[in-house]
Amino acid sequence: MKRLENINELTQYIESLKQDGKTIGLVPTMGALHAGHMSLIKRAREENDIVVSSVFVNPIQFNNKEDLEKYPRNLEKDSQLLEENGCDIMFSPNAQEVYKEEPTEQFSFGSLEAVMEGKQRPGHFNGVAIIVSRLFNWVNPNRAYFGEKDFQQIAIIKDMVRQLNSPVEIVPCPIVREEDGLALSSRNARLSQKAREIAPKIHYILQKSATMKDSLSFSQIKTFVVNEFKLIKDFELEYFEIVDDTTLQTISKKGDNGVVGCIAVWLDGVRLIDVQRYY
Repeated sequence: MKRLENINELTQYIESLKQDGKTIGLVPTMGALHAGHMSLIKRAREENDIVVSSVFVNPIQFNNKEDLEKYPRNLEKDSQLLEENGCDIMFSPNAQEVYKEEPTEQFSFGSLEAVMEGKQRPGHFNGVAIIVSRLFNWVNPNRAYFGEKDFQQIAIIKDMVRQLNSPVEIVPCPIVREEDGLALSSRNARLSQKAREIAPKIHYILQKSATMKDSLSFSQIKTFVVNEFKLIKDFELEYFEIVDDTTLQTISKKGDNGVVGCIAVWLDGVRLIDVQRYY
């Protein structure tokens, strides 16, 4: 596996691969890699000649300084995992390399960013779009792979690709979970032992709510989920919304598109998100 930290070296190397007719799959990450990330690497490996993974904790997508400072980092372990799982290029620049000047790009995603993560984290998705659009420019991938746990982020990136008229194919990949149901996340490493034992209840409650989809209204299901989290004092529910899986707007009844429940909760000072598909 080739490790690169310099943008010019990356673009020159990618250009040589493109000239040889190689297809390229990109897996953008913020490091602290786990089996969920490796499932993306595996999918990219199956569908492309070359797999590139970026490892970069993007400061401009954090609107919480403490969250940025506490975000887990382990570059050497990440490198080992990527190499063992068939990654060809690891790109791990520092912030000075990525943002040599103050970023000025401004993206607007309308109603897609006015809800859930966008509502709770102002500026977050502009920061995501800036780094992902730059990675697309540098890597020039045929396909880019993202986990469905960040469901709203995928919708935002798809819209960014549309706005930029980019040829990159966005490939959503299923959530990978621990045996007890907890969605894999780099932030899980920050949970205390007690909190880690409680955390799977997020998925359990969402799964239970999905069994009610044919007997209760979406409004009643939302009330059920909210009340379930009120009963567990360790959790602080930030939001739970049942939304159209294309527009991301809250819905009261099933339409032509799919339906997903999106949740964000605080546990032990750690913010965790998850997704449940209903239809």
